[in-house]
Amino acid sequence: MRSTTAFRAVLAVVMVLAASAAAGETGRGFTIAQVKYRGGGDWYANPTALPNLLSALRSRTEIEVGARAATVSLDEDGLFLYPMLHMTGHGKISFSDDEAANLREYLERGGFLWADDNYGMDRSFREEMRKVFPDDPFVELPFDHAIYHSFYSFADGLPKIHEHDGGPPHGFGIFHDGRLVVFYSFNTDIGDGLEDAEVHDDPPEKHEAALRMGVNIAVYVLSN
Repeated sequence: MRSTTAFRAVLAVVMVLAASAAAGETGRGFTIAQVKYRGGGDWYANPTALPNLLSALRSRTEIEVGARAATVSLDEDGLFLYPMLHMTGHGKISFSDDEAANLREYLERGGFLWADDNYGMDRSFREEMRKVFPDDPFVELPFDHAIYHSFYSFADGLPKIHEHDGGPPHGFGIFHDGRLVVFYSFNTDIGDGLEDAEVHDDPPEKHEAALRMGVNIAVYVLSN
């Protein structure tokens, strides 16, 4: 069930964002930029995930959505054109000092990073984020946090999509100056669930849960 108040706030914000969002390949409107990082990890994992999420945003909300997702490196000035970044993968992540500084500036200026562990990036991602915000540790978000209720309601927090190490999923965040600037979905693999259903043979309810959570994250970003 969507929150009408939050959704109205989204519409007000997205009208501004749509006018200034990156055009060209992605087209006019809100889009998400996939982070191309160094270190050897497969930053390009889940190639159908973001297209499916953007399609869901286009069909389920009144948000003006760009034609496709973007790709951006952390050392590019173009980073600042996108209100939301996405990072995923299975392997090692590495930030140079300049990339860490650029990402910090992006987040301090109002940007948002959603990182989704595709099983294997956890250790290096946490280490690299300490370069970005050494004084702002990850904290687990309570189930009543707005990111779980911005459009659909997830009473128990993140949905569990894939088993990986077993146990429950975890939604971690980094807060800077009182604002949630990084959301890290761990031990669930939302990105796999967002992919075309036949890629991982996920049942319809898992695909739908992943889509709903992805919509929630995007709506939260635009309304905060």
